[in-house]
Amino acid sequence: MKPQPLLILGTTDYALVFADAFSDLPQFEITGFVENLDRGRCAQKHGGLPVHWVDDLAPLRDTHAVICCLSTTHRDRYIQHVKRLGFSFATLIHPTATVSKKSTVGEGTSLNIGCIVAGFTRLGGYVQVNRGVTIGHHTVIEDWVTIQPGANIAGHCHIGPQTYIGIGATVVDGVKIGAHSIVGAGAVVTKDVPANVLVVGVPAKVVKEGIDGK
Repeated sequence: MKPQPLLILGTTDYALVFADAFSDLPQFEITGFVENLDRGRCAQKHGGLPVHWVDDLAPLRDTHAVICCLSTTHRDRYIQHVKRLGFSFATLIHPTATVSKKSTVGEGTSLNIGCIVAGFTRLGGYVQVNRGVTIGHHTVIEDWVTIQPGANIAGHCHIGPQTYIGIGATVVDGVKIGAHSIVGAGAVVTKDVPANVLVVGVPAKVVKEGIDGK
């Protein structure tokens, strides 16, 4: 079967890394990037591929799938814009990632190189799971969550929507993290975290309130 053309929402340097990681998926062929802030960016190619202006995408909606690579938990604004244009979002699981057949992965979610998802776990929509992340059994990851490289989320956890888990962070068994919170790099979360806070350290402690994701 001929691979479906795939557009990546985002034109950062990380977008190139993201494209490289998922370039070998047989069901998709990455054919370009999409910009939504600076139309002038579309005048130059990115990694040798064209850059499309978001409001010019509509003619491609019946042939192309899309995926968002932005790490910000506010990528929902960009994604909703593109969804209103009628596009379908791909779900990308890297060939080196392992996902239990007893677990589910939502639309628009990406699992990068070397991720492991244990059984009976649910990943929501538009979640970004970066390199080498492990997610335990019976855990729920809500929509729009970002999990950065090397993070370890244990079993029976609940990660609220639009939460950001920093690089190398650990969340121990049974912990709940509220919506829009940020877990700092290397933090070890040993107890529940309320919504809209920043936690850092070992063990993790609240150092800032009124956070709205990252």
